[in-house]
Amino acid sequence: MDRVRGLRLGADDYVVKPFSAKELLARVEAVLRRSPERPTDVTQIKIPGGYADLARCEVCFEDGQRIDLSEKEMELLRYLACNTGRAISREEILSRVWRLNPSGIETRTIDMHVARLREKLRDNSDRPQVLLTVRSKGYMFAKSEGQS
Repeated sequence: MDRVRGLRLGADDYVVKPFSAKELLARVEAVLRRSPERPTDVTQIKIPGGYADLARCEVCFEDGQRIDLSEKEMELLRYLACNTGRAISREEILSRVWRLNPSGIETRTIDMHVARLREKLRDNSDRPQVLLTVRSKGYMFAKSEGQS
């Protein structure tokens, strides 16, 4: 009954003792394959006139200028870029990037972070080309030319 109750309450899997380390690792890998938020190895993101180096938390431009990104700006940029071409709601961003339960939360922090990120990416806030606002939905990392 514990197994059934756990699965019905939302558990992805249930491991019964005793279990081997190999079995546990195989189960973790299986869950990660099914997970939409599995870890990513994205370390650089191309933007017009330069690139964002996520490993160094900075934006590098062809003119030699470098601009530091905060940890949260870097995580937000990574999440949006990993979902290129898909409109992402503020609630999903709060859940996936801030790791907060978005129900009942009214905040402008996402909008403020996007505004600062646009500034650092030299993405014109009046006519953004990188971080697009999707009316009544949220934000989207734009597909660049030649990107499928």
